[in-house]
Amino acid sequence: MTSSISEWPRAPWWRPTVRAAAVLAPLLTCAILSTVRDNVTDATSVLVLVVWVVAAAATGDRLAGVLAAVSAGAWFDFFLTEPYLRFTIDDADDIEATVLLVLISLAVTEVALWGYRQQQRAFRRLGHLEGVLSAARAVAEGDMHAGAVVDVVSRNITHVLDADSCRYVEGPVHDARIAVLDHDGVVTRNGYPVDVDRVGLPFDEYVAVLVRRGPHVVGHFLVTAASHMTYPTLEERQVAVLLADQVAAVHDGEAP
Repeated sequence: MTSSISEWPRAPWWRPTVRAAAVLAPLLTCAILSTVRDNVTDATSVLVLVVWVVAAAATGDRLAGVLAAVSAGAWFDFFLTEPYLRFTIDDADDIEATVLLVLISLAVTEVALWGYRQQQRAFRRLGHLEGVLSAARAVAEGDMHAGAVVDVVSRNITHVLDADSCRYVEGPVHDARIAVLDHDGVVTRNGYPVDVDRVGLPFDEYVAVLVRRGPHVVGHFLVTAASHMTYPTLEERQVAVLLADQVAAVHDGEAP
């Protein structure tokens, strides 16, 4: 049994491709509009160019949105304002239109990025919920042995915390140097809370996610992120704890 975390694919090659398109699309659009500039108002041209800015920003890449905004302003000046085919503007109205185009495009970029981030948060929440439900379903159905349930929970904790690895260990944490993620979502190390939002999870070190049955710690998951810094939100840390709780329901006192 597996769970999936829904995310838009963002392969590494997308960024340079999108950024190149963000520069070229306004250029080509302005070049085409210049052939009919006598029949197209500045307002219409601006609206067409803003569409490209929205498209670039909708990919979630702020730089692509900024490049599209700057490109739109530059080529609007070059092709559609007098004197034509020069990066010079003589008319005050054209200056105003160009400046407004760039400012509006930058504002639209930020709004589009905000919407993109909200959608990604919704996708992550859905993925977290799917992970918790899959683990709970495995426990409720009772057709999976303890080791399989631990595997499901381990994979989901790894995804939720954006970690590199996660493994289950029987019993409480005996090494005081290991940071602990407790039920309230707070990470403590040597008795002091770690500001995960600011500094991230302890890097290249273990973080223990406790598995409790009543007042007793029956085991813990050792999580590590050695290849990159990770900054799970409080909600994500609490989801990781909730996932770990599923193991307590199938714990029988023996290693899974």
